Amino acid sequence: MNSDAGPVAVRIGVDIGGTFTDGVAQLVGEGRILTAKELTDVVDPSRGVALVVSKLLDHARRALKGREVHTQEVVHGTTLVTNAILERKGVKTALVVTAGTEDALEIAREIRYDMYDIDIELPEPLVPRASIVTAGGRLDVDGDELLPLTAEMLDGIAREVQALGVESVGICTLHSYIAPVHEEKIAAHLGERFPDLSISLSSRVASEPREYERMSTVAANAYVQPIAAVYLRNLQNRLAEVGAPSPLNIMVSSGGFTSVRSAADVPIVLLESGPAGGVLGALNTAAAVGARDVLTFDMGGTTAKACVARDGTPSITFLFEAARARRFKKGSGLPILVPSIDLIEIGAGGGSIAHRSVLGLLNVGPQSAGASPGPACYGQGGTDPTVTDADLVLGYLDPDNFLGGRMRLYKDQAMRAMDGLGRQLSLSGLDVAIGICDIVNENMASAARMHIAEKGMDPRSLTMLATGGAGPVHAIEVAHKLGIRRVLCGIAAGVGSCLGFLAAPARADRAWARAQLLAEVDPSELRAAAAQMRDSAIEELRAAGVEAADMAFVLSADLRYRGQGHPISIEHVLESADAADPAAFEPLFIKRYAELYGQPVPGGVVQVMTWRLSGRSKKAVQAFHLRVDRQDDGARPRAMRSVYLPDERAFSEVPVYDRYALPAGVRLDGPLLLQEPESTIVVARKAQVEILQDLTVSITLL
Repeated sequence: MNSDAGPVAVRIGVDIGGTFTDGVAQLVGEGRILTAKELTDVVDPSRGVALVVSKLLDHARRALKGREVHTQEVVHGTTLVTNAILERKGVKTALVVTAGTEDALEIAREIRYDMYDIDIELPEPLVPRASIVTAGGRLDVDGDELLPLTAEMLDGIAREVQALGVESVGICTLHSYIAPVHEEKIAAHLGERFPDLSISLSSRVASEPREYERMSTVAANAYVQPIAAVYLRNLQNRLAEVGAPSPLNIMVSSGGFTSVRSAADVPIVLLESGPAGGVLGALNTAAAVGARDVLTFDMGGTTAKACVARDGTPSITFLFEAARARRFKKGSGLPILVPSIDLIEIGAGGGSIAHRSVLGLLNVGPQSAGASPGPACYGQGGTDPTVTDADLVLGYLDPDNFLGGRMRLYKDQAMRAMDGLGRQLSLSGLDVAIGICDIVNENMASAARMHIAEKGMDPRSLTMLATGGAGPVHAIEVAHKLGIRRVLCGIAAGVGSCLGFLAAPARADRAWARAQLLAEVDPSELRAAAAQMRDSAIEELRAAGVEAADMAFVLSADLRYRGQGHPISIEHVLESADAADPAAFEPLFIKRYAELYGQPVPGGVVQVMTWRLSGRSKKAVQAFHLRVDRQDDGARPRAMRSVYLPDERAFSEVPVYDRYALPAGVRLDGPLLLQEPESTIVVARKAQVEILQDLTVSITLL
């Protein structure tokens, strides 16, 4: 290759996980990808991101035989916001609210998520009661002013905020989703008095009803806004230092990316950015091979996530819980009104710690060993038995080939951890390892089964897509428990979130809240609102580098039958703002309601709560591929290994293949193992295994 030729453009995706920081570089024009994986830098995550990007650029130069490379874009997913809220490491924050609502965060919904727990632990608000400032002005439910917001009131608010000595302030006045005038007056006054103060408005962060949820959302955004701005600025500087000064885009929870500027303004939309990438990476693989109704299964070092996608499209939820008092207990967290891909998450990752429960039984998670000290087999001082330790003891992992041989695992230390727990349970260390894997697989299958049922689907009709470092290790057993017959593992499944970042569209979400009967919606008013939301979304998409010709828009409505408590979101492609037609939504709602609940409500009257518009960049299916130097005997196993087979309840010798040495079209019979640098595909039961044209591995259970 000519080293004097011009530089080659690369696109880079980087994801910070609880255990590893993953990266993928795609050579623009040919689709070829290069991967990197490093332990997460828990002290300075941006330093870890820069290290991964630097290694990817070095890999690219070597792969291109000395040619220079330049980064076209970097797409990043981060746990910064999630961790700041979970660990209460945000900034000192004040909240300005309408007088009379100052106790809303403390009162919450008065729901006991565990009615039998007399010592129930409720989520603590991010802004304490002492840091809440009241505003005397007031609007009615239609947005008309009942009590004016006077200059004296504004001065009083400013004095109280100053006395609190805060770095950030959130503003949430009653009915501001209808008329934001009071919030904007308060923000303008505080901004003039305190230019360095970070200010968040609920009418911009979460412009929809439910006062408590809106207040909780703006409080969370204000709480993390300054640290997100500093992190993103530092990250840009670090990337420039390692030779990646290109535009930095940030993954958001709804399954798209946005510009750094937009992410810094509303960082709360980054809450589930990593899991969203895993879903998109899996769905890109599904689209490439023609799978339509799928269950994505992403298992990393700390958690496992599952998402149902009907016809290749995941559903979006607009209410998410953060910082749960009991991490996987619904109702125990802080409600956040942000669009997020609707998925379930359970504490079942490679680092999940096994322990003896209060009943004297073996239990797994949700606590995780994380990146430091990590599982016992890492040899970094960890002594607790984890899922990864169990996988190693049962033969599923190669101690000499973890991360492609760059990190050695110590089976003796894993076995020592198993024996230690076994003594507490009167079990052998081997029985503990078997139990850990069976429990964690059953926990994941049970959670996925409930999620699938909530979506009105039958698991037997789905294809599973496995991603994450531990996903391919456990996917076959989880699929077997669910009755799913086909499992797909795309290339570089262990860094699947990063592939999802590179496959993701730019995205901007807007909302317009108007609760009324659908039949009474004024089409002209809806079209005007749709045009306004569309113009606002266009501005954000342009900031993310999207041309007008590449934009597409979807209008959706949160609909319910009158008298019900919770709506269903119904989407309709919007060709233009003038095409917004409220009458088009009722038949779509009735059809979807029947799919979910069996039949529509006879004589039911449909009510709309919120109109939403999503702007996205048009994006074709990405054709990622790896360049592999295959040997003539690549289809032969590289070794035989003793592996525990659940059906036989015994160890047996099974062939071990180098996954990327297998050419397209090869068919094999399980049980077997397919090793790759980022993960291992464990087929511990009878199955037909086929390498598809794009090197995706298709496993059909027999």
